[in-house]
Amino acid sequence: MSETSPGKTQKLDFSAINKTTAKSFNAQKNLIKRLFKGNTVLCETCKQPLKLIVPTDKQQTGKYGVFCKKGCTDIELELEVVL
Repeated sequence: MSETSPGKTQKLDFSAINKTTAKSFNAQKNLIKRLFKGNTVLCETCKQPLKLIVPTDKQQTGKYGVFCKKGCTDIELELEVVL
Protein backbone atom coordinates (compact mmCIF):
# COMPACT_ATOMS: atom_id res chain seq x y z
CA MET A 1 0.00 0.00 0.00
CA SER A 2 1.23 3.49 -0.76
CA GLU A 3 1.04 6.25 1.86
CA THR A 4 -1.72 8.02 -0.01
CA SER A 5 -3.98 5.00 -0.33
CA PRO A 6 -7.44 5.22 1.27
CA GLY A 7 -6.68 2.40 3.73
CA LYS A 8 -3.97 4.33 5.60
CA THR A 9 -4.81 7.15 7.99
CA GLN A 10 -2.44 9.96 8.65
CA LYS A 11 -1.94 11.28 12.18
CA LEU A 12 -1.83 15.03 12.58
CA ASP A 13 0.30 16.69 15.24
CA PHE A 14 -1.63 19.53 16.87
CA SER A 15 0.79 20.01 19.76
CA ALA A 16 2.29 23.24 18.37
CA ILE A 17 -1.16 24.73 17.71
CA ASN A 18 -2.38 23.65 21.14
CA LYS A 19 0.62 25.27 22.85
CA THR A 20 0.11 28.54 20.95
CA THR A 21 -3.61 28.56 21.70
CA ALA A 22 -3.08 27.83 25.39
CA LYS A 23 -0.43 30.57 25.65
CA SER A 24 -2.75 33.11 23.98
CA PHE A 25 -5.72 32.11 26.15
CA ASN A 26 -3.68 32.44 29.35
CA ALA A 27 -2.31 35.84 28.30
CA GLN A 28 -5.85 37.12 27.63
CA LYS A 29 -7.12 35.66 30.90
CA ASN A 30 -4.34 37.40 32.86
CA LEU A 31 -4.99 40.69 31.04
CA ILE A 32 -8.69 40.50 31.96
CA LYS A 33 -7.82 39.70 35.59
CA ARG A 34 -5.57 42.78 35.79
CA LEU A 35 -8.36 44.97 34.40
CA PHE A 36 -10.92 43.55 36.86
CA LYS A 37 -8.50 44.43 39.68
CA GLY A 38 -8.52 48.05 38.47
CA ASN A 39 -5.03 48.07 36.97
CA THR A 40 -4.27 50.10 33.85
CA VAL A 41 -3.31 47.86 30.94
CA LEU A 42 -2.12 49.24 27.61
CA CYS A 43 -2.93 47.85 24.17
CA GLU A 44 0.12 46.05 22.81
CA THR A 45 -0.38 47.64 19.37
CA CYS A 46 -1.34 51.30 19.93
CA LYS A 47 -0.26 51.65 23.61
CA GLN A 48 -3.64 53.22 24.53
CA PRO A 49 -5.31 52.19 27.82
CA LEU A 50 -7.66 49.24 27.48
CA LYS A 51 -11.25 49.64 28.62
CA LEU A 52 -13.25 46.90 30.32
CA ILE A 53 -16.97 47.15 29.52
CA VAL A 54 -19.31 45.08 31.70
CA PRO A 55 -23.10 44.98 32.05
CA THR A 56 -24.68 47.21 34.70
CA ASP A 57 -28.11 47.40 36.34
CA LYS A 58 -29.10 50.15 33.89
CA GLN A 59 -27.55 48.70 30.75
CA GLN A 60 -27.81 44.94 30.50
CA THR A 61 -27.46 44.57 26.74
CA GLY A 62 -24.61 45.44 24.45
CA LYS A 63 -21.08 44.44 23.60
CA TYR A 64 -18.99 43.54 26.64
CA GLY A 65 -15.31 42.85 26.93
CA VAL A 66 -11.92 44.49 26.59
CA PHE A 67 -11.37 47.13 23.93
CA CYS A 68 -9.01 49.94 22.97
CA LYS A 69 -10.11 53.18 21.31
CA LYS A 70 -8.56 52.30 17.94
CA GLY A 71 -9.98 48.77 17.86
CA CYS A 72 -6.61 46.97 17.89
CA THR A 73 -7.70 45.00 20.95
CA ASP A 74 -11.19 43.53 20.79
CA ILE A 75 -11.87 40.71 23.26
CA GLU A 76 -15.59 40.09 23.49
CA LEU A 77 -16.88 38.43 26.65
CA GLU A 78 -20.19 36.81 27.47
CA LEU A 79 -21.24 38.48 30.71
CA GLU A 80 -24.50 39.00 32.54
CA VAL A 81 -25.61 40.84 35.66
CA VAL A 82 -26.25 38.52 38.59
CA LEU A 83 -28.56 40.05 41.17
